[in-house]
Amino acid sequence: MYKRVILERGISLKKPNLGYYIQKINDIVTASEEVGEEMNPSYEVVREAIDNGKVSELTEEQLKSTHELFLNGTNKYKNLLAEIKALKAPVKVMGIHKRLEKAFDVYVEGCQEMIDSIELDQLTVNTEKFDASEKKQDEATDNISFCIQRITQLVMGK
Repeated sequence: MYKRVILERGISLKKPNLGYYIQKINDIVTASEEVGEEMNPSYEVVREAIDNGKVSELTEEQLKSTHELFLNGTNKYKNLLAEIKALKAPVKVMGIHKRLEKAFDVYVEGCQEMIDSIELDQLTVNTEKFDASEKKQDEATDNISFCIQRITQLVMGK
């Protein structure tokens, strides 16, 4: 997993393995996409209700199941964020890796805000909060995509 680098003074440091790093990033991206695909049908139901002015027609069961699904998905995203933060980035991608961490963190915040927009005590969706969280997630997704592309370019030397 790590190559050992021996310094002149005999101190041993672990150098991040580029292949391992790229594989982990790929695994995290794949897992993230799978989580999003799990939640998308429920998201679409809420989005359609908002767009058509029919939020009041969402049932208690729909709201509760969507809330629970979003909560579980966001917890999975939090675990993926922890993996990103724990990953030792090779020097050549360290800066963009930090930007990826930040973008993923913002994405998770947006997901939590979407959960919070589903007000189970009122059996409704706060559409302003929902829309704002969606916008935040979209912007974070753009940043995440940029970071992944940039990491790929730096690793491939392009």
